[in-house]
Amino acid sequence: MRKSREILLRLYHDPEYRFADVEICYVNRGAPRDMSCIWGGRIIRLYPFYIEIESENGTTAIPYHRLIRICYQGRNVWERGRPVKTRYDS
Repeated sequence: MRKSREILLRLYHDPEYRFADVEICYVNRGAPRDMSCIWGGRIIRLYPFYIEIESENGTTAIPYHRLIRICYQGRNVWERGRPVKTRYDS
């Protein structure tokens, strides 16, 4: 099983995928159910330890350990703590 960062890098760099179709859900304390989700078009950069996203206040850093789920075109491709075997594992 790949790590969340590896999945995101593959979806970002592989021309077979459209990064705007990626949805990431992450722990966001104070948000409804302490979770927020964003689309790939709002991700500015993938750093080694966090992702940088557009937010209402400019930019926000989201550490990879706060990611809960990654979906591509509505299909779950990674979820924290649960093995999800997909074609992205190749």
